[in-house]
Amino acid sequence: MARLAVRFCVCFTVAFLFLTLTPFAAWIIGRLCGPITKPDGDILIVLTADAQPDGIVGHASYPRAFAAVKAWQTGHFRAVVVSGGYMDNNRRSLSSIMAEYMIGSGIPRDHVFLEERSISTRENALLTKQIIASWPGKRVLLTSDLHMYRALRTFEKVGLSAAPRPVPEVTARWNRPFDRLPYVASVLTELLKIVYYRAHGWIAL
Repeated sequence: MARLAVRFCVCFTVAFLFLTLTPFAAWIIGRLCGPITKPDGDILIVLTADAQPDGIVGHASYPRAFAAVKAWQTGHFRAVVVSGGYMDNNRRSLSSIMAEYMIGSGIPRDHVFLEERSISTRENALLTKQIIASWPGKRVLLTSDLHMYRALRTFEKVGLSAAPRPVPEVTARWNRPFDRLPYVASVLTELLKIVYYRAHGWIAL
């Protein structure tokens, strides 16, 4: 077991250095993100990420929440569905924390709907489908650029197709040397999650 752990650490380190020092990571990020587009629609699905201990929108969730507000202001959406159920220290869901920011930024409260039980991307898709499967109109999925590949295909796998609206979080900062290192770890983690989801048949090919 110890030898296996050592091998894993060595492989992870080699992959980390390779992605940090070569252009390959930028290519992977581009593949995971796809084109940075801003499709309009009727139903905007926003996936949560994190929250601060004091119940404020987290560092990873904020760009998504901000982008959702801009999408509402510039588009013609009739509903915003915020999906995510991790709880903070105040026992509030991530979706309620993000929704509070969105409502405070101008999205009418009666147009915001919460999915507060999911704890994974797959559950985001399954539980959001339970809410909006019968709603008419074009669906748009909003999440971070690095997460878009897996999220979009997970939603497609459960029969909930949507147009991608990635938030350029990693792509916007990749060329900044001091920002690159932590994002390399995020790229590796996301690739492992994609492998895991494919192994379980949870994403559309």
